[in-house]
Amino acid sequence: MNPAALEGGFTNAAVQSAQAFRAALEAMARPGTLQPITGAAPPAPMSPAAGALLLTLCDSTTPVHLAGAHDCAALRDWVTFHCGAPLVGARDASFALGTWEAPQPVDRFAIGLPDYPDRAATLIVETTALGQTGARLRGPGIQTTAALSLPESAAFQANHALFPLGFDCFFACEGQIAALPRSTIVEAA
Repeated sequence: MNPAALEGGFTNAAVQSAQAFRAALEAMARPGTLQPITGAAPPAPMSPAAGALLLTLCDSTTPVHLAGAHDCAALRDWVTFHCGAPLVGARDASFALGTWEAPQPVDRFAIGLPDYPDRAATLIVETTALGQTGARLRGPGIQTTAALSLPESAAFQANHALFPLGFDCFFACEGQIAALPRSTIVEAA
């Protein structure tokens, strides 16, 4: 294991994980809103926001898939040391991390079962920019409409058509996140 993998975790785990969990809940409850999230300093190419999500949501019982450039020795060591999460293939993942292009096709991730829709994967998508422009969002947690800079609309429209099944998404950029649960209706801008 690389000694650098031992660094970059929460320095005050109780407080920082509570704050990050609150940000994740707020993002999921209010699709299209941007939430600040801090506390992690993972190795590149993972953003601090994605690192904070993993530290908060993953543990030794949470299978994680690292996709594309995120599947590197530095991140494998970091996730293993800080989360203890088993690293798995896409089909077995509860969480998947990478850029939008890396985990394609997204239909290889779990969408839950009719009796257990909660057994779906959650994608953590790294982006270079995150803003409240672009695709129009409607649904639970949105008073009228919201907007979010999505990498595309078609995949999220197809995902919503599977509801109550389907995957959920977090988008991470530097020190902020946004979320797109499967219950959200996505309309092209």
